[in-house]
Formats: sequence, C-alpha cells, structure tokens
Amino acid sequence: MADLVTGKYAFSRLRGDEPSDEEGRDDVEGTSSREEVEITNDGTVDFRGRPAIRAKTGGWKTSWFIYSNQVFANMGFYGCSANLVRYLTSVMHQSNATASTNVSNWNGVGYITPLIGAFLADAYWGRYWASFVFTFIFVIGMIFLTVSASLPSLRPQQCATQDLLCPQPSSAQAAFLFFSLYIVDLGAGAFQCVVTPLGADQFDDEDPEEKAQKTSFFNWYYQSMNMGGLLAGTFLIYIQDNVSWGLGFGASLIAVVIGTMCFLGGTPFYRHNLPGGNPITRITQVIVASVRKWYIKIPISSELYEVPEEMESIIQGSRKIRHTNEFRFLDKAAVEMDGDKSDDSSANPWRLCTITQVEEVKVLVRMIPITITSAMFSTIYNQMSTVFVLQGATMDLRMGYFNIPPASLTVVELLSVSVWVPIYDFFLIRLASKFTNNPRGFTELQRIGIGLLISVFSMVAAALLEIQRLEVARLHELLDDPTVPVPLSVFWQIPQYFFVGAAEVFTYVGIYEFFYGESPDAMRGLGTAFALLTVALGSFLSSVLLTIVTHFTSKDGAPGWIADNLNRGHLDYFFWLLAGMSTVNLVFYVVCARWYTTKQTWGPSKPATLSSGTQ
Repeated sequence: MADLVTGKYAFSRLRGDEPSDEEGRDDVEGTSSREEVEITNDGTVDFRGRPAIRAKTGGWKTSWFIYSNQVFANMGFYGCSANLVRYLTSVMHQSNATASTNVSNWNGVGYITPLIGAFLADAYWGRYWASFVFTFIFVIGMIFLTVSASLPSLRPQQCATQDLLCPQPSSAQAAFLFFSLYIVDLGAGAFQCVVTPLGADQFDDEDPEEKAQKTSFFNWYYQSMNMGGLLAGTFLIYIQDNVSWGLGFGASLIAVVIGTMCFLGGTPFYRHNLPGGNPITRITQVIVASVRKWYIKIPISSELYEVPEEMESIIQGSRKIRHTNEFRFLDKAAVEMDGDKSDDSSANPWRLCTITQVEEVKVLVRMIPITITSAMFSTIYNQMSTVFVLQGATMDLRMGYFNIPPASLTVVELLSVSVWVPIYDFFLIRLASKFTNNPRGFTELQRIGIGLLISVFSMVAAALLEIQRLEVARLHELLDDPTVPVPLSVFWQIPQYFFVGAAEVFTYVGIYEFFYGESPDAMRGLGTAFALLTVALGSFLSSVLLTIVTHFTSKDGAPGWIADNLNRGHLDYFFWLLAGMSTVNLVFYVVCARWYTTKQTWGPSKPATLSSGTQ
C-alpha cells in the first residue's frame, strides 16, 4: 500500500508541497479506521497529489465544469471568428479573396498552437496547469482585440461605400489587429488542446462503467462547444453587424472570462494524470537507438526488451503497450546488446528502449495518414466562415421586418449539430450496435468516414444553389450591380449548412475520440493536438486553394471564380472542385483506415481500494 500512496505524490512535488507517507495515508484513507475508500484504477491523483477517490473526484460531476467552460469559451471564440471575414472586408477594407485567405490562415494557425500546449502539458506542467495558463492568455488576446475594434485610431476611417476608394489600414493598425488575433489563437488553441483530454481523464479507463461513459462525454462535450457557437451566432454577431464591433468583441471577452471562472470552479474535483516527461526526447531516443543498431537482425517479439511483467511501465503515467508488427525497423531500439545497460542493470535509453516506448512512436506514425485524410473535412468546414458568408451576403437577407446578418446562417449548422448529437447518443449507437456488435455503435474510424461522406453533399448543395443564384441575378439584370441583393432568400443556404453540421457530429467528434483513445497514455495532449492539427491542415488547404483559384481564374482581366462582384464570378465551380476533392480523399481515407492497427495496452492491475487499516 505504501508504494501506491507514495508513488502518486509527484503532482504535489511539482508544486513544492510534498507530503510525508503518513500524511498522505491519513489524507486518503479518511478518519474512520474501518472505512474503505474506493480510488481510481488508472493512477490518477487529485489536486493535492493524493490517489483520486472515485466518489469525490472526476466522473460526470466534474464534466459540468468543463461543459460550462466550453459553452462560454466557445461563445467568445466564435463571436470573434464566425464574422471575422465581414470585419476584415467592411471595417479593414480588404478584398473578398484577401479577407478569406487571412481568415483561413488565422484558423490554421489556431489549430497549430495546440502543439505548444500539448507539449508543455504532457512533458512538464500537466493538463490542468497548462489549461490554467493558456486560458488567461486567451483572455489577454480578447482584451487586445476588443481595444483594436473600439478605438478609432486603431482602424481605418470608415466610408459609406465599400470600394477601392476606401482608405486602407496603416501598417500599425493592421499589425495591432493581427497581433491581437494571433494571441487569441495561441491562448484558445493551446487551451482547447489540453482541456479536452483533461475532461476525458475524469473517466477511469480501467473501470468498465466509466470507460463506456467516455464516448458520451465526447458527444456532449462537442455539444457544449456547439452551444457556445450557437449563442455567438445569434447574439454576438447581431451586435457586431447592427450595434458596434467594439461592443460585439467586448461581449465575446466577457463570455471568455465567465468560461474561465467556470473552469477554475472545478479545481478541487478534477482528476489529474501526471506528466510523463518530454515526449520529443522519448521519440528521439527510439530513433537514435534504432539507427545505432541498423545492421542487426530483428529477433522475435518475445526477445525484445520490456520491464518485468509485474512492474509498471517506466514511462510515468502510462500503461504498457503490446508489440505490433508494423515498422519493424523501430523494433531494433528494443534489441538488447552488450553495453546497453550500466553496472546497476538500468538501461541507457539512448541505446535500449522498452517495447512500450517503441510502440509510442509507432502509434504516432500510424496516426499520420489518418490525420492527413481527415483534414479534408476541415477544408469544407472552413467555407462556412468564408465563401458561404460571402455567398449569403449577396442574397435576400430579409426575415420579416429586419435583415439578418449573413454570418448568422451558421446557426443552422449549430442547430444541426444540436439535433444530431442526441440522435447519435440515444438512437444511432443502439441501432448500429445491433449490426456491428460494437457497444459504441461505430468504431471511431467508421464514424469519421461517415462524416467525410456526408460533407460531400454539403458542397453539392452549395454548388447547386450558386448556379440558381447566378441565374436569378442574370434574369433580374443584376450581374453588374452587386450592391442590390439577388432576389433569392438566403434561407436557401440551409441545406448546405445542415449537411456540414451532420458531418461535423460524425467527423469531428470521431476525430477527438480517436486521437485521444489511440494516443499513448503519456501523450494524450499530443494526441488531441493531432486532432486539432487536422483542422489546421484543412484550413491551410482552403487558403492555398483560394490563392491558387484566384490566381489562375483572374488572369487577363477576368473576374475570377471568387470575384469581388460575385455575380460575375463562379463560386459554383469552386464548390464543385471541393466536392470532387472530397470524394477522392474519401477513397484514400478508407484505404488508410483499413490499414490502421489499433493500440492495445496492458499492465499490472492496480488495487481498487485503500483500507485505512492497511499498512
């Protein structure tokens, strides 16, 4: 029992508050000598570094702090991002193509910054402290953005019409705006990457009941993110378009502050996985050890090096991983040779690595094709905040007696998600499980593939609508008058937004669950960063496509597919291009998914209870 108690105090030591063995035992075991306290089986600890007591920490009770945080944090973030293309065109006087490219680049960077948060969380800080730091960076970025939109000296002089005569922002004004936006990217991206696995850590992987609850956690976690976007799309965007941008961004700032308070409120109840050390060092050790032994023959797997079966993995916070047969060259790092161990029989990690450490690297390598082929959905998703908004802005925006902001149509996508999450969690899982014999309905890879298929229909719907919009513009002689709305209701965009929302429930939730579940225990922050990296790759692909399409279609004075006057452009061609690319990508994804080998963990079971009479 002493090993179990004293072995979990690294979290306290990180704060310089190391309890003695007796103090730790008294804290965990309660006040009654006959009391038996059930602790978690996965080695998680509470905020004070003690073994986490199941009844007092984690589970659904802590999920509500995470969920409420996600509602407000995403309300603030989407209040900034969903209408950003309109801010860049109407306030900063950028062209449609330039603004769309800048938003795509900004979205892409926002999904690369998670790598920073993942590294610090997995290696040194742990997921809670990394979340703590980056949520405050998020707040600081939102403060700067609000100031940028509020002070007239930080934006160009406004004009009544949007044309080439409108004054362009100065270098200082543009620099302050984009500095603010990229601070928001750093804080929001890194925070999202570490708070997601922190929330999933609240469910014990070694407990069958809690492990089954983890799938539902991811569904409703995404639903809470969606609710924040829904509030932003209906409330904050209206303020930005009809009251003031400064007030709209200020309301987003307040939402982020409230979300931070919700997150901090759960501090006493969170379960924590201890940081496992620098993952980059472990990866490098495997590569170096393999290269050193490039000339040797690989023995059978039973002869590869691993710590004794009764011992836990040498990687803190990680279970052992079973050997797989792919990438056999890396197995050479686990072949023991003379000189690989020191006099005290401890292995030199730069010469000899355990099977678990080698398999960590294999898992990451196997994830790369899934990361790349999953990214295409994010290219589709990115169109909602760029060309979908531009398309909607040219249409009839009337709803009763007032006009709706074109970016508010994202509400349809959010409502679609709100409908599909409970349908999936309560009905589809049960229905699919009857045919798949999988209690979760679909595997994560099957779920992602279904979403990729649905996303193709969203581009088809957008292309068909654009064909009709151009025809209506021609019939009403509006091809050269982009200031007059085309007499076609913007609500015809509903199908394309609805398909994106349905695909999102399958693809994005599946991506979160896949990369968290397949990542090695001590690299789950990095695994979540991989999930968000798919969004970054998709956003950058969208930016590259916009740049290439604009360059090649606007030669020799042609207006181009994405023209400033969309009535003379051909957005429908762009949508057909995306539909074709998505179809080809789906074929490659299926091949990669069929090739993928699922990770299998193992290790000595941990005691389920601590009895206060045990010494």
